[in-house]
Amino acid sequence: MKKKIIKILLVIIWMIIIFCFSNDPAPKSSKLSDGFIKNTISKVIKDDSKETVEKLTKPVRKCAHFFLYFVLGILVFNCYNEKELLYALIICLLYSISDEIHQIFIVGRSCELFDIFIDTIGSFFGINILNIIRKNIKNK
Repeated sequence: MKKKIIKILLVIIWMIIIFCFSNDPAPKSSKLSDGFIKNTISKVIKDDSKETVEKLTKPVRKCAHFFLYFVLGILVFNCYNEKELLYALIICLLYSISDEIHQIFIVGRSCELFDIFIDTIGSFFGINILNIIRKNIKNK
């Protein structure tokens, strides 16, 4: 019982983290993305010009969506057994939809169907990777 509560708390904490990122107004969110690009990616490719940062902003933001929901998928599916894979995916999809609707009310942000798609794909991959790991452990 204690393990189940911890698993659920981890899901709630991760959902709060996603909510906090979504709650940032557009300028603050853009500054975070641009800062990430300048401090990491641009150092690898040795180009931190404004054009490069602008070119990388959208892919980096979409990768962030994928990653956040990849982890959410793992955490949610960890609360279920392997036969309840669809439940975990539905929870992640519904949270993604609610998150995008929430962004309508944030300055400079919008609700984008493509983000829901990326979030769902990220969740799907996270859920399936955990499912594969579980099956491999079970078969050993």
